[in-house]
Amino acid sequence: MSAQDENPTFNISDRAKLRSTLLQATDEPVLIHLNADTTWLVSLPYPPTASATKPLAGSGRSSGRSRFNILLDPWLQGPQSDVASWFSTQWHLVAPSVQTIDELNRLLAEVELGDAKKKAGEGEQPASLIDVVAISHEFTDHCHETTLKELPRETPVFATDKAAELIRSWKHFDSVITTPGFSSDDTADWRKVLSVSPLPDWVGIGRVITAGNALYYHSAIMIAFKTAGTDKTEENNVQPDSTTAAAAAVIYSPHGIKASDLASVKSAGIETRALLHGLHDVRIWMTKQLNLGALNGLEAVRASGAKYWIATHDEEKKGADAVQRETENMGDQAPEYQFVELGSGDALVLA
Repeated sequence: MSAQDENPTFNISDRAKLRSTLLQATDEPVLIHLNADTTWLVSLPYPPTASATKPLAGSGRSSGRSRFNILLDPWLQGPQSDVASWFSTQWHLVAPSVQTIDELNRLLAEVELGDAKKKAGEGEQPASLIDVVAISHEFTDHCHETTLKELPRETPVFATDKAAELIRSWKHFDSVITTPGFSSDDTADWRKVLSVSPLPDWVGIGRVITAGNALYYHSAIMIAFKTAGTDKTEENNVQPDSTTAAAAAVIYSPHGIKASDLASVKSAGIETRALLHGLHDVRIWMTKQLNLGALNGLEAVRASGAKYWIATHDEEKKGADAVQRETENMGDQAPEYQFVELGSGDALVLA
């Protein structure tokens, strides 16, 4: 077990480091924590055989792009309210690393295309480099209307059922797709289930859900993508074997997901590069468990075989001690993994 290994993390305030990392990590995803809570950017490298013509406008390799950017649960500035503002209103205690979607997009333009001021005039808005948004829940700390409406209308949004209904009611986005489900029945080819229009055929977005959980509270968003190794096998007309995963994935479960529900990911030959799972066991009084906590996280890491466990949805809290304690309690049954806590603006190459 490896709960506190050294990891090559850095902060996106170091623009030179961010640019060099994105340009050098040509085969690896980069994960960026945009606030201290649960807003993430997953930056995926285009595989070598990716077509120059893409379904998403402006996202093709012919436009000079080298990375495909997926934004998860964006909440930047302003409050979020549960039920009603008089019932519960919260603000970020730690400032997000970017204050607006425009600032994030200019940052991406600067590191992806060079100096944004040269690519676009001083006052001009660069073309959007946020290719897709994925929303895990309808609650406003995940589905924040003010932040989402800062995105261009043409940005595709993948959202779970209730969140999709809510977002469609705003009449802001041209395309809101209900995130497809993924189960143990979908092991033949993950792309047939998850690579739905308008995604390119090497990226899939789906949800892994706990049976009987109608609100999708204990569920996970899975971002699956073809790896460079997969491209090489396909170029040579060789089918991936047990040593070459058909895809890798980032699995995002801010409230936790039962470990048994992740069995379908492994059985589909998908390598879990990172599991984003909260640390705190949160309950309503003595009954309903809201966040499944550190022990469940360890079980989920073991079930998925994740290389990295990334803490999420734990703003202003440190969870390393809890993770270490639960790891020790598991003894020989503890999985091999690297535990990482990323602050606002911190990034990690998922090597």
